[in-house]
Amino acid sequence: MASVTYKNVVKRYGDMTVIKDLSMEIKDKEFVVFVGPSGCGKSTSLRMLAGLEEISGGEIWIGDRKVNDVPPKDRDIAMVFQSYALYPHMSVYDNMAFGLKLRKVRKDEIDRRVKEAAEILGLVEYLDRKPKALSGGQRQRVAVGRAIVREPAVFLMDEPLSNLDAKLRVTARAEISKLHKRLQTTFVYVTHDQVEAMTMGDRIAVLNAGDLMQIDSPRNLYEYPDNIFVAGFIGSPSMNFFDATLVGEEGKLFVDTGSFRVHVPDGRKAPYQNYVGKQVVFGIRPEHIHGAQFAPPSINPSPITGTVDVVELLGHELHTYVSSGKSSFVATIDTRVAPSIGSKIDLVIDMDNMHLFDKNSEKAIR
Repeated sequence: MASVTYKNVVKRYGDMTVIKDLSMEIKDKEFVVFVGPSGCGKSTSLRMLAGLEEISGGEIWIGDRKVNDVPPKDRDIAMVFQSYALYPHMSVYDNMAFGLKLRKVRKDEIDRRVKEAAEILGLVEYLDRKPKALSGGQRQRVAVGRAIVREPAVFLMDEPLSNLDAKLRVTARAEISKLHKRLQTTFVYVTHDQVEAMTMGDRIAVLNAGDLMQIDSPRNLYEYPDNIFVAGFIGSPSMNFFDATLVGEEGKLFVDTGSFRVHVPDGRKAPYQNYVGKQVVFGIRPEHIHGAQFAPPSINPSPITGTVDVVELLGHELHTYVSSGKSSFVATIDTRVAPSIGSKIDLVIDMDNMHLFDKNSEKAIR
């Protein structure tokens, strides 16, 4: 097993820099997810680790070995691709065994590893089938099995679930998480889906335009985002942001958006004293905005009145898009509220879960 370390890694294509000074350490046996929008550099970061892309600067280490110039086949890694890349003319057994045959592994050892991986992945009854006779989810498991038989120090997975339908993705996520716990191996996983990232990773590395914006546990990314990008990327629906002014009156602090004003809890005033009278960005997640009549009793009852623009019923919750003055935002509210489009609605904000960001640097004020 092995840790993975990126030290000041840079990747350029001609004059374009796609990875800018990436530094992070992934611990032995950790499951780390790279997440971010398309073009942020997450797949490139993984492919450099695999040796499929040359690095333009810096160092990559697997365990105590620098692998900058080590060929992919000698890096002790196994990769699962988005396309699965199965050989259509080979059986499931032969697809899983192929890499071991190339390495001249003994026949009895190949048989042991393939059957063990098939048992783990529920593929025993499919070993004689060709890929075309399998469902998308089964093909995905064969691709994972082909990686497992290698018994690598590090598993690399590049959006392996993106070709599956929504329901199958949920099942496959759970299977991969269980597999990580069973194998006790380092996993590095790339996805654009922040729900996948939040449910699977021990830690998540959020990238944007080649920069590492934050790496932390799912809970800390959600509750303590370092900047506006991370705050807006993690969570669904996304966090609401308002340009606002921090106002001090009679020893109290208020966030004034121009459309509404809300009180900053006294216990949270300390970090914001230097911003009184200044422009800030106020952030609040949709799930921390409640219909006034069903709000938790601990929330300060100072309702905001808005007009309902759109209503999305998701069964257990209601996403309500609201306009108030010049501001538009989304609230995830109790289904008992049952607003209709065009109607007025009273909402309250749980300010214990508020976020304030510096308007210029876009960093969280703490």
